[in-house]
Amino acid sequence: MKSVLTAGENRRIAKAMLDYSMLADGDKVLIAVSGGIDSLVLAWVLHNWRRKAPINYEVHPVYVDMRPPGPPRVPEAETGGRAGLICERLAALGLSCRVLPAELPALSGAEQTQAGTEATGICFQCARNRRRLLFDHAREQGFNTIALGHHRDDIVETFFINLTCSGNISTMRPKQVLFSSRLALIRPLAYLVKKEIRGIGKRLGLDPVASDCPVSEKTRRKDIRGLLEHMYNRIPGSREHVFAALGNVRQDYLLLQEFSTHQ
Repeated sequence: MKSVLTAGENRRIAKAMLDYSMLADGDKVLIAVSGGIDSLVLAWVLHNWRRKAPINYEVHPVYVDMRPPGPPRVPEAETGGRAGLICERLAALGLSCRVLPAELPALSGAEQTQAGTEATGICFQCARNRRRLLFDHAREQGFNTIALGHHRDDIVETFFINLTCSGNISTMRPKQVLFSSRLALIRPLAYLVKKEIRGIGKRLGLDPVASDCPVSEKTRRKDIRGLLEHMYNRIPGSREHVFAALGNVRQDYLLLQEFSTHQ
């Protein structure tokens, strides 16, 4: 662990877990893996963190294999393609992976044309289907925690996506409790930036599995990422200040309507 993580990376992962009380003794953690370097590094971190953690918890990687509509597939028989490569990466880390087969929602002709030029509704439907499958699997298999590989840059980008595209001030929380506390979503890499995660992956000898999504390069997130990089390059310290601002909200200076309780 120490030879892979720098002192700063180790400290920030520990701080995120402590700040948000992410793990507890006896937790059964589903690690949502996508094949990207973020989720692969997350799987390694949570797997190896158990060696020094003062608590006992289980980790089980799960991959949702989203494909176009077709004949039914049995996850246990999945030995090739992208799912097979992801399972190989995890096996090299000492982890077995469960594959959940899933189908992309069918698109009309107009929707297919739109998906060919930009990622809008199809991304929402795909993400919703993945989330539903993970939630259902967690409930059926007794998981009380789902770990996601989102990092600091993802959190900031989501804030700006919601701000510019949905008109609200919100983002992904490092820990979010759902379903009357029956399930928690945690993001242990929340205090690391993408560059650091890539560095960890390189030191581990991990190669991400390339995405096969046809619209992965046409998303609003990619647009926002470019705008943020421009701002970071133009304004010194802005990367750190923007992230800090998400935990330093001054509600008295927002356009919140006040409702009097007096008639």
